[in-house]
Amino acid sequence: MAKRRIYTAPGSQVVDISTGTARLEKLDGEADSYVLHVNGVPSSSITLSDPQRLDFEYLDWMRRAIDVELPEGSLRAVHIGAAGCALARALDAARPGSKQTAIDIDAALLDFARQWFDLPRSPALALRAGDGAAEISRFRPDALDVVVRDAFDHDSVPPALQTGQFFASCAEALKDSGLYLANVPDAGDHRVLKAELTALGDHFRHLAAATEPGILKGRRHGNVLVLASNSPLDAVGLDRSLRTAASAATFLSGQGLRSRLGL
Repeated sequence: MAKRRIYTAPGSQVVDISTGTARLEKLDGEADSYVLHVNGVPSSSITLSDPQRLDFEYLDWMRRAIDVELPEGSLRAVHIGAAGCALARALDAARPGSKQTAIDIDAALLDFARQWFDLPRSPALALRAGDGAAEISRFRPDALDVVVRDAFDHDSVPPALQTGQFFASCAEALKDSGLYLANVPDAGDHRVLKAELTALGDHFRHLAAATEPGILKGRRHGNVLVLASNSPLDAVGLDRSLRTAASAATFLSGQGLRSRLGL
């Protein structure tokens, strides 16, 4: 019988990765909670003993959206932008039997994430180094339940992950009932958000967005969750779930979304 691997929680440290540096910060007063910074940007919050704890609000919104739209059973999910695989860990814990692939441009970062966070092994969670814009086209059509885009070059989304071709590849890989989720940085003018929603509209029939009211009103910078599907979204269920999150989000879809953003 093979011996069970003994896992030791890491300490705070800074390491070189393929794209620059990663800093693992152990949180004061927490036995096994960390924030992973990639090139100076907080990229994942991980609690080793509680994979379903998601401290980053937009990741909690993503999980809630998945639970509303795909409430039962295992999932076939692809994450573009892996970092510490916080959402993938949460889904693996909540949805036994799920098969997930996390893709990141930084091969060294994936190696450290596997080492530091004791991630589920393939096929539960496969790690793949590569360009997400190219890798998403390698999945079979109508194969995926969820595609999550949470990839950044410092504080901006790589341009290759904002093109019509990328969105077309995501739509092709997703089942009709599948859900596309993206973390969109908003500087207050909604320029990037509106451009992405417009481009997504060429490939998905149903769009929505959720964020904090202050971000929506342009009062501060922050994260906007964008949702897209080729099946109708449960607007009532999504609104209810996101409004009751620890960090409550305003949910917009359909005409309300178009009117609010001037689309």
